[in-house]
Amino acid sequence: MGRRRRPRGKPKGASTQTPSTGNSPRIAAVPPARPLAPALSAQPDPADLYAALDLGTNSCRMLIAQPKGNHLHVVDSFSKSVQLGLGLESSGRLSRQSMARTVSALKICKRKLQRRDVKRMRLVATEACRRASNAAEFIAVVHRETGLALEIIEPEEEARLAVVACAPLVSARTEQLLVVDIGGGSTELVWIDLSRVPHVERPRAIMRLHQGFDHSDTVFPKAKVVDWISIPLGVATLKDQYRDVTDDGARFALMSWYFEEQLAQFSPYDDAADQAREGFQIIGTSGTVTTVAASHLGLRRYDRNKVDGLRMTSDQIDTVVQDYLTLGPAGRRRDPRIGRDRQALIMSGAAILQALLRAWPTDRLSVADRGLREGLLYAQMSSDGVLEDGPF
Repeated sequence: MGRRRRPRGKPKGASTQTPSTGNSPRIAAVPPARPLAPALSAQPDPADLYAALDLGTNSCRMLIAQPKGNHLHVVDSFSKSVQLGLGLESSGRLSRQSMARTVSALKICKRKLQRRDVKRMRLVATEACRRASNAAEFIAVVHRETGLALEIIEPEEEARLAVVACAPLVSARTEQLLVVDIGGGSTELVWIDLSRVPHVERPRAIMRLHQGFDHSDTVFPKAKVVDWISIPLGVATLKDQYRDVTDDGARFALMSWYFEEQLAQFSPYDDAADQAREGFQIIGTSGTVTTVAASHLGLRRYDRNKVDGLRMTSDQIDTVVQDYLTLGPAGRRRDPRIGRDRQALIMSGAAILQALLRAWPTDRLSVADRGLREGLLYAQMSSDGVLEDGPF
């Protein structure tokens, strides 16, 4: 399906601003007067570097990578909590302080791009900029101060790029796949039916979804998107809904049950009880999921190689969440497994994760330390034909 749907009704503490929809006009970034990179050659060189920048409600993150076989090799990265969407729920606008923090981070990104001489890139913004009434002003400020041209993407593209990034983690035995991307300002869910795709073709069929969820039939085996939804609740926005609830446990329970109510508009939710069977896989991609995984493993220093691709049982996840609740706010702030950037948002993310596991009771959840940035890189490289076995 190629539409975006939002929860009904006005949530507690929400802004009266009308949220953007898939039919809203797209805010185009102003092209820089002096492009950051020279004009692209007609024939991409497999040695070229590619960049992907994801500016979300809470974080600014960038990867610079090179194609390597049918994968990508990361040569540089950047991640910083900028809290661009702080106060957006109440004001409907990006604050000057949030914009200033973000511009400072983007200046670092620009220096990295220039130092690496990156010529092929996509620099995208998501939910905070989709919702803010002054997003066009912010885009112009970014261009004036950094020379970078940000592009505000629609929810469907955000969802399908997250799916593409997770393709390498899909089991050959998976018949029904649910990919969940928990962001700062929104959560995307995509349900994919792979039952008609030969086992060896499944990763490629998922990669081809970067073309769109409703693209026309091709000669290739096709992954069927049963339904997808973008819920305008992420770790930052859900936390803001219940900031006036002082009791830690009560706030967690309210956040989790409220998020589950929004799943009613997702068609696979209707028969969720029948989905927990052999051949069903959930992949979760977000800072929340990777933090829970790191806590489960007892990592005092984060190790992506140990987290990405890990499969956790629902009991293991519940144990970690209960541990977070036992620690309380002060204990979570001191816990090195959570980290200073994540501690303020971990319980709203855990509330979303627990709601999903209630809706689809499954033995395992696959942890993905990958998401929009990797999807952007795979899509660019695939389109340029520099990946082995591509373009997809």
